[in-house]
Parts: sequence; structure tokens; C-alpha cells
Amino acid sequence: MPTKTNEALQKARAIVTGYRGKPLRIMEVCGTHTHEIFRLGLRQLLPVDLTLISGPGCPVCVTPVRFIDEALYLALQCHVTICTFGDLVRVPGTKQDLGAARAQGARVQVVYTPLDAVSYAREHPAEDVAFLAVGFETTTPAACLAVKRAEALGLTNFTLLTANKTMDAAYLAMSGSCDAYLYPGHVCAITGTKKLAALTSQGISGVVAGFTASELLTALAVIVEKSRQGQPFFVNGYPRVVTEAGSPAAQKLVQTYMEPCDAEWRGLGTMKASGLALRPAFARFDARKRYEIPDLDSQANPACRCGEILQGKCLPTECPLYGKLCTPEHPVGACMVSREGACSAYYQYAAL
Repeated sequence: MPTKTNEALQKARAIVTGYRGKPLRIMEVCGTHTHEIFRLGLRQLLPVDLTLISGPGCPVCVTPVRFIDEALYLALQCHVTICTFGDLVRVPGTKQDLGAARAQGARVQVVYTPLDAVSYAREHPAEDVAFLAVGFETTTPAACLAVKRAEALGLTNFTLLTANKTMDAAYLAMSGSCDAYLYPGHVCAITGTKKLAALTSQGISGVVAGFTASELLTALAVIVEKSRQGQPFFVNGYPRVVTEAGSPAAQKLVQTYMEPCDAEWRGLGTMKASGLALRPAFARFDARKRYEIPDLDSQANPACRCGEILQGKCLPTECPLYGKLCTPEHPVGACMVSREGACSAYYQYAAL
């Protein structure tokens, strides 16, 4: 006997697969959504008039080449030990990546959390240590917690090289590239939904989605049904995790240690107040200030179309490097490096 859950899932599937109407473009801005949609085979269900676009939802992918070059400068010129998540080791800078620098003798340590970097700094007092703080609202609180811990321990050899970003500016910047968003559940668990609901006043629509097949299909079905009404809309489709207020504790932690700043996004350029930097009171933990990193002449590989892919202007398969010169084993662009990247997802789940 069918359960209510199965009936709801079948109804959502029928709404999505049965869509006929004007072309409807839905952008997911979460790398986990991109991979789950592929893994679950949801793209194969979509009718011709319904398109899913993979937007700038991967923090490693939107991190610009300049940031990698800054990390290389710290490692090779300042002899700083770089603590980083593993995927950043393989993201190309202008001339090389951190993996190549490590082969040249630079100290590059893979860690699993920012607090691991603090522990490393404490255990190696003779080394200067910098953690590469990359991420959206989901991971930024942990970077702030690392500074708090380093301060409490009285460490003088620990810094952050920040590339933390907030999603609000991306929603505005990409609004012309889609008709509705699949909002990222993890980010919204931190930020809450107030700002997303307010975006409807600017004509921006979207649904917060979870990560199961049922939650994703339901979110797509809600977008289809709401779009028929012709008015901007917002729906929280992940209420078991996401609330209107989000996480006040995480928000307070970030506000204590960081402040908004202009930030460069790969493919989107520099967007006002879209990044987060350490406040002046914590400047001693800011690697750019501590080591006086100069302006670097950074250049991305001109043949790589990662920036256009992040904007939804082309598919990974339309990049001339995809699957040929650019593979997960030998990535040319950040979108192929990170497991959350669109190119990585296409390569793993789709035919070349």
C-alpha cells in the first residue's frame, strides 16, 4: 500500500516530468546539490522546457587565481607553512599549484578543519602557519572559531588567508541567468531565510532545498507550480533544518571576528561587500597584513571556461579543454578540481 511520502514523491515527479510551457531555467547554487542531482539521475527526468543550471555554488570554484598565487607567495617567498583542505592543493595558480610548490620543498599540510591548523601551529612553534580560509557562510564560523582558539592560546605564529564569501551578492548577480534558484540548504541553515524572502521584492524567486531525492524533486515541483502563477516567490522546502532565524550563534561569531569587504569571484568579477575579512582588532591574524603580500599579476588559463560555466553561460562539455587536457587527474580549472565543481560532476556522472 503506497505511503503518503511515496504519493507525494510521485506527485512531485509527475509535476516536474509533465511540465510543458515557456522555458524555465532553475539554478542550483550549491555544489552538493549539483552532485546529488547527477547521482540521483534527476537531470534525466527533466522535460525539454525545464533546464537546470549549475551556478556559483562551489566555494573552491569561485575562489580566484589571485588567492592561489597569494598562498604560493606565502609558501615560497615567506616560507610559511600552508594548512589547507585537500582540494585547494590542486587548484592551479598562474604558474603552478600548491602541490607543485610542495614538491619544491614548500610546507603544505592538508587538514580537515581550521582547528587542526591551530593545533599544528601550537605543536610547531618554530613555524609560521597560515590556514587557507575558503568558503561560504557554512564554513566561515569554523574559521572564526580558529582565530578565537589561537587568541586564547596566545599563539603568535598563526594567521588566516581569507577568501570567505557570502551568497547574497551572487543571488543578485546571477538573477538574470535563471528564473528561480534552488537555494543551498546548508548555507540557509546558518543565514536563515529572511533575506531570501525579501529578494522577492526584487523579482527573485527560489526554494530552499534539502538533499534527498524527495526533497529535491519536491523543490523542483514547487518551482514549477509557483512559476505558473507569474509572481516572484520564496518557499522554505527544508524546514527540518532551515529556520527563519538561522543560527544566531554562528552569525554572532562571524560578526565578532569578520566584517564585509569587496571580493573577487572567479567569473563574476569583484562584487561589493560580498566577502568577509578579519576585523582590524584581529589584524595580527590576517596573513595579507602580517606578511605584506603585494599585488600580484595573476592570470587564469585563457582557454579554461570555468568563469562562464559558473555563470551558466555554457556547459562544462562546451569547454574545449573538458575531458581532453582538463580531467580530474590533470585539472586545468578549479571547476574540475573540487568534488563540488560542475565540471567534476559532469565528468563523474555524464558521458564525455
